[in-house]
Amino acid sequence: MSPEKLVMMANQIATFFETQPGEGQAAKVAAHINDFWEPRMRQQLAAHVTAGGAGLKPLVMEAFAQIRVPAD
Repeated sequence: MSPEKLVMMANQIATFFETQPGEGQAAKVAAHINDFWEPRMRQQLAAHVTAGGAGLKPLVMEAFAQIRVPAD
């Protein structure tokens, strides 16, 4: 999947959780990605974040610490 598509999808998830009341939005973003993204997508997201995370919302960057990235 292209980095642009991953960024768009991750940002859509972040946008949704930004609108939800309460706290812990970063944890909710991470949980959603952990639950619904296949391992390869999470690896691609990790590579994008490692390369600087261009285009990702701050909430996605915050959530990244809680995203399970499988080993190669």
